[in-house]
Amino acid sequence: MSESLDRESWLAALRQRVPEISPTEAFNRQAQGALLIDVREDNERAAGIPASALAISRGFLELRIEDHEPDRDRAILTLCGSGRRSLLAGEALQRMGYRNVSSVAGGFERWKNEGLPIHTGNLDADSAERYARQLRLPQVGEAGQLKLGQASVALLGAGGLGAPAALYLAAAGVGRMTLIDDDRVERSNLHRQVIHADARVGMAKTESARMTLAALNPRVEVNVRNERLRADNVERLLAGHDLVIDGADNFPARYLLAAATRRLNMPMVYGAVERFTGQVSVFDPRRDDSPCYRCLFPEPPAAADAPNCSEAGVLGVLPGIVGLLQATEALKLMLGLGEPLVGRLLSFDALSMRFRETRLPRDPACPGCGSAAVFQGYEDVERFCAAHS
Repeated sequence: MSESLDRESWLAALRQRVPEISPTEAFNRQAQGALLIDVREDNERAAGIPASALAISRGFLELRIEDHEPDRDRAILTLCGSGRRSLLAGEALQRMGYRNVSSVAGGFERWKNEGLPIHTGNLDADSAERYARQLRLPQVGEAGQLKLGQASVALLGAGGLGAPAALYLAAAGVGRMTLIDDDRVERSNLHRQVIHADARVGMAKTESARMTLAALNPRVEVNVRNERLRADNVERLLAGHDLVIDGADNFPARYLLAAATRRLNMPMVYGAVERFTGQVSVFDPRRDDSPCYRCLFPEPPAAADAPNCSEAGVLGVLPGIVGLLQATEALKLMLGLGEPLVGRLLSFDALSMRFRETRLPRDPACPGCGSAAVFQGYEDVERFCAAHS
């Protein structure tokens, strides 16, 4: 009994310091310029949030409020599930110097029961919990997470670069991924292709990767294409996607990819590794200032100058680093955030642990995207690569 009385006394004292208003009055004040903050947790907001409310969980309020509202004189209204946490939130804001703070009595339940406007997002409770840390980023939020859920990415290669890229894109909630690879898992792959497992040696890489991705995030749709990229299937395999992750291990595939992404107006997130070094860039034909892959490599280098991993070897962690950089660029493109690596080549040296950025302007005489460039078919691209192999 005494504990209950103490709690009620504490709430009464808190209400004396933080004024309470009804949801209807809060709605009217919001229309006059007050800031309504929903301090519930992300999973609680899955059922809806008051229209135009700012979502900041109670535990992060003091850390984030100044980023959203530095003006200590603006009217601020706090709302929670039933009206208790919002009192604590209001008191915390008062301690920070906010002078016009009120709590919404009855919280979201009363707001909903009074028929006031609610924004119902498309994120269910599972998504709200799964992507909670990402949702807290103001640059992502629910709108950004919904963008990712509607996005579609093609990954050429389920190996060294494709493995880390696929894992983190699936974890981030990209809605649909297509894995394109005709290889099978070998034991020599496992030191760097962490999406596979020893028990799957001999299995198709696409199927092995699909199993891992499904276990990590069953919400992501993973399609597999056990095919080698060729002139007669490149557009079919890439069409309908928002962008492609280049995890190819040979130049003919990259030249086909470069030609198809230009024709399909699709960004290509390029990555390559050799021994202890790697490269990343973004070729985006939607931008007039973007170079293409052939601005970097007008012709395939000689085989002796660009050996693959089976010939030259590679430090196991290196594809992981480069693949994660590719995944980062892909997420930025899908969310429209930051500055993508368009017109820049990022090189990484693991031995010196240094990154170096090189300017990569568009080449007016480029055989792939220059003003005089002529596309004569994908078969011509294959013949061109064969002639230089």
